[in-house]
Amino acid sequence: MKVAVLDFGKTNSKLFVFGQDGRILDERRTQPKWMRQDGFSVLDEAALHDWALAAVTEAVENHGVEGVMVSGHGCTFALVDDAALTHPILDYEQEPPAEIAARIDRRIPDFAETFSPRLPLGFNYGRHMLWLQDVDADAFAAAKSILGYPQFWSWRLGGRPVSEVSYLGCHSHLWAPRKRDFSSLVDAEGWRRQMPAFARAGAVIGERRLGRAARPIAIHNGVHDSNAALHAYRRQELGPLTVVSTGTWVVVLNPDCPLDVLDRDRDMLVNVDVDGDPVPTIRFMGGREFAAISGDWQGAIPHGSIQQAIDAGIMALPSFAPGGPMPDHPGRLVGRTPDAAERAAAALLYVALMVDLCLDLIHSQDTVIVDGGLNAGGLLAGVLAELRPGQAFLQGATLEGSATGAAALAFEGVGRDFAAEAPEPVHAARVAGLAGYRDAWRDRVGGQGDAIKAAGGAR
Repeated sequence: MKVAVLDFGKTNSKLFVFGQDGRILDERRTQPKWMRQDGFSVLDEAALHDWALAAVTEAVENHGVEGVMVSGHGCTFALVDDAALTHPILDYEQEPPAEIAARIDRRIPDFAETFSPRLPLGFNYGRHMLWLQDVDADAFAAAKSILGYPQFWSWRLGGRPVSEVSYLGCHSHLWAPRKRDFSSLVDAEGWRRQMPAFARAGAVIGERRLGRAARPIAIHNGVHDSNAALHAYRRQELGPLTVVSTGTWVVVLNPDCPLDVLDRDRDMLVNVDVDGDPVPTIRFMGGREFAAISGDWQGAIPHGSIQQAIDAGIMALPSFAPGGPMPDHPGRLVGRTPDAAERAAAALLYVALMVDLCLDLIHSQDTVIVDGGLNAGGLLAGVLAELRPGQAFLQGATLEGSATGAAALAFEGVGRDFAAEAPEPVHAARVAGLAGYRDAWRDRVGGQGDAIKAAGGAR
């Protein structure tokens, strides 16, 4: 059996063909397009759908895939009637006008109920739902179903409309993790009637005939991408784990962190896993920040440039994107003017130091798995292992943990085995002066808030 996984990220969207042995047999990539319409930044859904349908059809014809599964980034919802969107899908990177924000923010539930901190832009998609309802009530009235982003694509490809707990529980303001039910906001706004029945991530929710295939393929219910990465590793019974899932966002998930240490002002929150259990989380927009600091560096970073940046004291200080554990502080580079490779090295070191801080704040003491595109070449994981010698570090056998976890869920959904490759041990990077560099970085950013002081004793 083979499965096609559509992994819809904010910056890049991909299709992977997985075999039952966990190997990736083929892949396709594109970038979603965002456009202005009626005062909003919205997704060019038609273009992305055309690419996805063509890619899945090719996978059916070339590899005989029997199902299609979706992994999707957070912060995004879709309003649909029986046949189409009732409003274009909003880009989560836009802030409601101040006068609307003042109205809608009063209706947001307390952190103690949802464990969703009040974040800017649409980082809580319940906030964007309130915004859209405020300015286009007809779009809500016409909607038969409110779908999470992965569920929209599963529906668009031929499945029935369903809800899924890992996506609803993804810092949305819509879910109360302790109650394992919708939040008070959903009932206050009358949205519960538009929330479809639940199905587990990976469950078959429809079928569709594509290309020259003799039989229709299964449409599987989608999943939140970082929770898919978590599932990919937890199913391998590796013991207590913290998962660092990297992409546009760096999401650090530690299921064993006590809920009462979560700080709403540090982008700490509760995600919900595919079985509905709370997963304490901290995150920052690491991929976006890496691009901003490095000048969109592509490819490998020379190891020597890491050493040069450390020796010269070239540092990036937070933050270069909204949210994260150091909000509301403008990012800046300090030290002598770096060359291009040193800028990239400073960007990689910045991501590593932010992850190191996040691991302290989320009380991580067990094995850490580093996953995703920012660990290309294993350098990020190696630097982290050097910074934290008291913890074991592993890295994904591929960079595609989210897609691998999604594939595993699809195979589980039809009762088939899936033998993903085990993660690999990480060897600490041999970088002189790294601990002192970390201490100097923490001293410099300590004046930006109490996060550094709070984290100091956690390691």
